[in-house]
Parts: sequence; C-alpha cells; structure tokens
Amino acid sequence: MSELKTKAEKLDASDELAAKRGEFVLDDVVYLDGNSLGALPVAVPGRVEDVVRRQWGELRIRSWTEGGWWTAPERIGDRIAPLVGAAAGQIVVGDSTSVNVFKALVGAVRLARLGDAARDEIVVDATTFPTDGYIAGSAARMTGCTLRPVPPSEVPDALGDRTAAVLLNHVDYRTGRLHDLPSLTAAVHAAGAVVVWDLCHSAGALPVGLDEHGVDLAVGCTYKYLNGGPGSPAFLYVRADLQDRFDSPLPGWNSHVEPFGMRAEYEPAAGAVRGRVGTPDILSMLALEAALEVWDGVTVEAVRAKSLALTDFFLECVEEYVPEGRVACVTPRAHGERGSQIALRCPDAGDVMERLIERGVVGDFRRPDVLRFGFTPLYVGFADVERAARVLAEVLA
Repeated sequence: MSELKTKAEKLDASDELAAKRGEFVLDDVVYLDGNSLGALPVAVPGRVEDVVRRQWGELRIRSWTEGGWWTAPERIGDRIAPLVGAAAGQIVVGDSTSVNVFKALVGAVRLARLGDAARDEIVVDATTFPTDGYIAGSAARMTGCTLRPVPPSEVPDALGDRTAAVLLNHVDYRTGRLHDLPSLTAAVHAAGAVVVWDLCHSAGALPVGLDEHGVDLAVGCTYKYLNGGPGSPAFLYVRADLQDRFDSPLPGWNSHVEPFGMRAEYEPAAGAVRGRVGTPDILSMLALEAALEVWDGVTVEAVRAKSLALTDFFLECVEEYVPEGRVACVTPRAHGERGSQIALRCPDAGDVMERLIERGVVGDFRRPDVLRFGFTPLYVGFADVERAARVLAEVLA
C-alpha cells in the first residue's frame, strides 16, 4: 500500500464528519461534482413521497395550512440562515438563482438611489458566471444605469459617487478562488453603494458571515453544497434593517401584505416575505427542507476545516502521482483564497474528464481547458481523494 493510501486511511479514521456519508445515497463512484449537483440525501425520497401521496393526494388544498406549505419559504430560509451566518427572518426561499439576482440587483439600485438619486452605475464581477452578467446588463437597462464589468481585485478602485450597486461572486465558479467578502463589502459601503453577493459556490461549503460583515443583499442556489436536488429553489437574503425599504422589481401576490385580499393596489408585506413573488414550487421546496436535515449536528466551521484538508490532500496526491507539467493548478493555494474546489488546467481537459468519468471519477469540464473537482465534506472522504488523483494520473500517463 502506498504512503498516500495509508495517509488517506488515517485521515478518514479521524474524520469527525465521516458518519455523515451514510446519510447520502452513494455508490462506488468518486463523486467530485457536488459543486454542480449535490448527492441525494437518504431522507428526501420518503419525504417527497409523503408530500405527493398524503399531503397532495389526501389533504390536497388543506396542506397549504395543515402541511405548512404557505410558510415554507420563510421556514426553510431560517434553516439556511445559520449556514450563511444570518439571523432568522432575513432569508426567503423560492424562485431560481437568476430571478433572485434580478430582484436583488434592481432592489439594490433602488436602495442606493434613496440616498442619492444621481447614482447611475452598476459594477459587476467581470469573471462572473454568464447569467449574472446577462441579468446585470438587463438590470442596468431597466434602471438607466451604465454597466461596468470589473475584476473583483480591482473593485475598490473602480467605486465612486456614481456607483449604485455592486454584484460579486463569493467564489469564482471556474477557478475556485475565494474573494474577500469582508473587505469588498466594506469598500462598497465606503463608496455609499449597495452590495449583492452571489453565494452559489460558498453556501454550505464555508463560513460566509452575512450579518457579521454587514452584507446588504445576497442570493444563492441550494442544489450544490446544500444538496437540495436538481432545480431546487434558490434563496434571497435581505438584511433586516433594509427590509422596509427593499423595493422588489417583481411584486407578486405572495409578497403582498394581504395576499388573499386580492386588492388592485400593491402593498408589500413586512420582513423577508417581500422577497417572494408567486406560488412557491412546493415539491422542490419540501425536498430541499428534507435535504437540509443532513446539517443537524454539523457546523459550517467543521465543514470548512475538512474542505481545506480534502483539497490540500488532493493537491498533495496530484503532485505525487501526476507527471510533472501535465496539469497546472489554477485554484489559489492559500486557504484564505480557496473555496471548496480544485481547478486544474489541462490542454485536453474535455477528453480527460470523459475518461475519468468512464473510470468512476466524476468531476466536470469548463471550457476551454479546466478540469474542475468539487469537494463536498459531508460525503467525500480522503480515500476518495487519493483514488481520484491516482486515476487522473493513470488517464494522463
């Protein structure tokens, strides 16, 4: 047995999160694509069956009250809140990430203009996931703003008295680089602007500290590190002291102060509820609620510690097994700059990933030349990491 295999066994034996692996539906595949779609928690199928057969099938319309359907968006939001460092009453679950980015960004511009109506610029992360950029462009057109794409490291110097809102990614989806949320938030606030953070690649993977760092608005998906299932609803965070001024560009009957009053005039509800729009997707919503039970007894700090240990060990195994010069790591080595994934540049990355998947190691490929491996600490072990690096070396040999 190699030294790295032995080391993996020792690390797995001392892993305080090892038992959590049994709460997921897994097989002998090394699954390193949880940063795209998390594995299925074992509690979900039974819960979904109950929602379909009993709540929908038997209780029917009564489930909006008796089954707690109507309050699910806020209830599940409060379940997510501690995972991103937020107090209760600030997160609502529903709609897609894209829709929530739109709500948050337009709402941010409107908030900024309450203090200075002349603010007419939206700054967006130039390296962002394409959809965020598309939505930022649409939000700029809708609000009469100029859109300014800027790399996150250059954002502080790009801010000024024209800046209304800034949309940033906490973790870069390609490279896994972790951006400095506290300092960037402070810089945006110093400029008198409003910040929106996209937490898709950090929620459930590392501490975020929304309340601690005074973040204004944030959005995130739930199907990656939160394991909510394909297309599971996203979430929207609105800081408590901004809620009474948050003006959503998508006012719907679900966010009305009197939703069943059917009044012609719109009056928003108080609190996080005003982030709702229409009827929530109950089947996906309650599947997510069941999936979040895997977090019982788990702290985000413990997840982060294991995440860093997993990614450190993966890099160690890659350096030991993979021929020199065959891949190059584009994820920062410094812990403070790393999310929960490792991205390796490889000229024939698309073909390499196909061959890895054929051999039971599932990551993903990002054009033009990036192999991306996501590490979900709740179910990925150190033996998985060693095997992944070893198979990668064999494929590249």
